[in-house]
Amino acid sequence: MEKNVLILAGDAVEALEVFYPFYRLLEEGYEVTIAAPKKKKLQTVVHDFTGWDTYEEKPGYLLEANVTFDEVDPEAFDGLVIPGGRAPEYIRLDPNVKKIVKHFFEANKPIAAICHASLIFETIPEVVKGRTMTAYIACKPGVEAAGGTYVSDRTTYVDENLVSAHAWPDLPTFMREFMKLLEKKTTMQQV
Repeated sequence: MEKNVLILAGDAVEALEVFYPFYRLLEEGYEVTIAAPKKKKLQTVVHDFTGWDTYEEKPGYLLEANVTFDEVDPEAFDGLVIPGGRAPEYIRLDPNVKKIVKHFFEANKPIAAICHASLIFETIPEVVKGRTMTAYIACKPGVEAAGGTYVSDRTTYVDENLVSAHAWPDLPTFMREFMKLLEKKTTMQQV
């Protein structure tokens, strides 16, 4: 049985937060589709702390988007990854993104949301209302305004089908927990 995971991205997606899950999933034999507003090479960014009070942003590698958001059939995917960076702040305005994300919550499929990915949930607050998660600390007010509980003392948190994490330094734990959910889901489908 083919295993498929969707990654939602756009220009200014954080490089490590998109490439690490992409290659980790490929390594495990998953088919991975990168969706964006347009089929094109996306400009990723690198966020790092260099002494500023907040992160600094630099250009990263280019990444090919396979499909547009309006071409995505969420039924065809077993899991969803939403990387951070600045992409979530504008892709969340696309009605197709809302529809896709809502499907994964309603179908109880594994969702991995890291760093600024939580910005997408602000536009569909019903998906996180009553849920517990973490994200980049600057996203805490948005998580709480959407009715979620923000966890600050754990860098990765699992609440049912949702795996969330603070930022790219948490990728090993984040992906380990997401892979557990994916494997559980695909094993149950095979039974």
